[in-house]
Amino acid sequence: MIHTRKVQAIDDAMLEEIGFSWHTDSDGSKYISDELVEVTTQEAEDYYQAVNEIYDMYVEAAEYVIENNLFFELGIPFNLIDIIKKSWENDVHWHIYGRFDLAGGIDGKGIKLIEFNADTPTALFETALLQWAILKANNMDEAKQFNNVYEAIRENFKRLITLFDEPEKFDELYDGWKILFSCIEGNDEEEATTKLLQQIASDAGFVTDFEFLQNVHFDDEGIYDAQENPYEYWFKLYPWEDIATDEPELATTLTHIIENQKAIILNPAYTLLFQSKGMLAILSQLFPDSPYLLKTSFEPLDGLKQVAKPLFGREGANTAIMDENKKVLMQTDGPYDNYKKVYQEYVDFTQDHTGKKYQAGVFFAYEACGLGFRKGGEILDNMSKFVGHVIVD
Repeated sequence: MIHTRKVQAIDDAMLEEIGFSWHTDSDGSKYISDELVEVTTQEAEDYYQAVNEIYDMYVEAAEYVIENNLFFELGIPFNLIDIIKKSWENDVHWHIYGRFDLAGGIDGKGIKLIEFNADTPTALFETALLQWAILKANNMDEAKQFNNVYEAIRENFKRLITLFDEPEKFDELYDGWKILFSCIEGNDEEEATTKLLQQIASDAGFVTDFEFLQNVHFDDEGIYDAQENPYEYWFKLYPWEDIATDEPELATTLTHIIENQKAIILNPAYTLLFQSKGMLAILSQLFPDSPYLLKTSFEPLDGLKQVAKPLFGREGANTAIMDENKKVLMQTDGPYDNYKKVYQEYVDFTQDHTGKKYQAGVFFAYEACGLGFRKGGEILDNMSKFVGHVIVD
């Protein structure tokens, strides 16, 4: 069972003052829980070790997909295949951050991978800043968390320049290269998350700026802001699969930019391989004995309770739970039903005393760097709540 500790919530006015405006859900309930999950030091260490090992498996699986031309199986749009290959071939296309969703890890339950939000993960603001602020506001030891997300991403931005050398070499190697940060106008959460990442990159030592996506200019020679200033790096909080389907001309231009070595895009195109839930089936094939993986297939599983989910679904949309006879027990609606599905062995999330279920989220930036939780029902959707944690000895 999940054990939680009641805390004093941060009031809405303070949240808005620090840029967190999405504090209240559409039904009027608070998005940020007024409880913290109690996690032992060993449990935090287990999450750290598991995520590092899982990421290594993803890297090996991505190489396998590329070598065996399995892009169709993963639902990868054909107009992104070349840019994925190009970004994978060169180490300068550095994966800045992602978030693993996990079952278990608490109260003796084994850690199991649910999926990897590798391209445009949410809950960064909550994990990096808010749960730390909750400890501070409640006069608790701010070090009592598995949470160095801000510092880890800052060091990972430095690795855009130093690569596998120590990030401390950034100052001697950096030559004024600039990063432009972009998202779609009108989404407070995406804008705040993008500007947080911009702040982290600025703290790392980069020259940065922000431009809404619709004002960014692209041609085969580079990427420019509204004033036609060029940038060596472009960070976009906009999914690669949406670029492929909604902006095909942009997908072509970005491919040419990468081929011409005119700019580097963050997160890189190859993170779409990681983002595809089809990778869960590849991992299941390649690492059948891993304690962290659930049996997963592109076809319904025989004799197992399972979860069917679209390759590029988000927030629990278009997800179905099926029994051992493949009968649907429950399902959610959403906009992703046109995607092919994978079928993943069902695992029960750990519950608290009220019956609410918890999914762990661990951010990855070169290594596992921060833990947070989602609380909700059988299928965690966009009405689930964020729950911070505290380490107890």
